[in-house]
Amino acid sequence: MTDWLARKTIGDQHERTVKQALEARGWTVHLCGQGTYPAPIQQALGHTQSPLRYFPDLIAARGSDLVTIDAKARMPSTSSQNYAISRKCALAGLRFMGVHAPVPLYYVPGDLRVLTPAEVLYNAFHTLRPTSGAYHLVSSRHALPFDDVFGASNAHERAA
Repeated sequence: MTDWLARKTIGDQHERTVKQALEARGWTVHLCGQGTYPAPIQQALGHTQSPLRYFPDLIAARGSDLVTIDAKARMPSTSSQNYAISRKCALAGLRFMGVHAPVPLYYVPGDLRVLTPAEVLYNAFHTLRPTSGAYHLVSSRHALPFDDVFGASNAHERAA
């Protein structure tokens, strides 16, 4: 349980960081997904194969634009320039996008770059030739800068 609580603490902080970065760019952001459920529901979900385990962490709107975000604090590899994302998560992300189109789902790792589930799968299969492991490895060079996807920060405008 301690490992899970430590991961959750890191994940919660990263979600706050992503939320603040989006709000600085004019997005209205709300928490959603597994992190908003009471602990007994979170624990029960951990024992299922349900795609609900991989529901996005945040939903955001700016004007008529609507996006979902899965903040991935632990996604970067510690020994390479690759992101590691679970196969189950990437497949659940594709399903989510199919059901909720045209609302996009973006993965935002700890370095605040951006990938979609489709990019994870495409780049994992076409660049690094994955093994049969539980994770896809995707080179961080395939991720887009946060500002390219969500716009530049307007924090300087509010400070003036």
